[in-house]
Amino acid sequence: MTAFDRILKNRRSVRAFDPQPVPRDDLLAICEAARWAPSACNSQTWRFVAVQDRSQIQALCRQAMRPVIPNRWLAQAPLVIAGCSQLDIISNRIGSTVTGIEYFRIDLGIAMEHMVLKATELGLGTCWVGWFNAGKVKALLKIPRRIKVSALLAIGYAADAPPARRLRKPLEQILFAERWGAPLGE
Repeated sequence: MTAFDRILKNRRSVRAFDPQPVPRDDLLAICEAARWAPSACNSQTWRFVAVQDRSQIQALCRQAMRPVIPNRWLAQAPLVIAGCSQLDIISNRIGSTVTGIEYFRIDLGIAMEHMVLKATELGLGTCWVGWFNAGKVKALLKIPRRIKVSALLAIGYAADAPPARRLRKPLEQILFAERWGAPLGE
């Protein structure tokens, strides 16, 4: 197994964090990994807001989480990164008009997954958060109107032990050859 395979298999969604802060060098390394992510037309439309202030993180948790699944555990995370996209870049406007695909969402997802993998390499746990009120996040973090907030990423040292076993579907259930449903074969 390669080092990269170990990173992939060790990555997990952490929802209980140790209060120990994420070192600045680790934060910079995580964001540097995102900076090297590919993007449509090399537009690099992603932008990030790193939140480490405890009161600001607690305000996000109190004011910006949606009901039913309020993600209260987020209040313990020592670092929350808001994943944003600058929508006024031409590749975003033209690309989605022509194809119907919002490339900024794909680009941001790739960049933030680079963050997740780098954090895992550094011994940190992460958890994507998509269930939030973007308008309230924007207001709390003073994010300009033309910027779209699509995801939050909690980062820190895991306070809980990893689960004994993470189930994944077998490759044969998710990979097809030449047409939908056809097995890849030998």
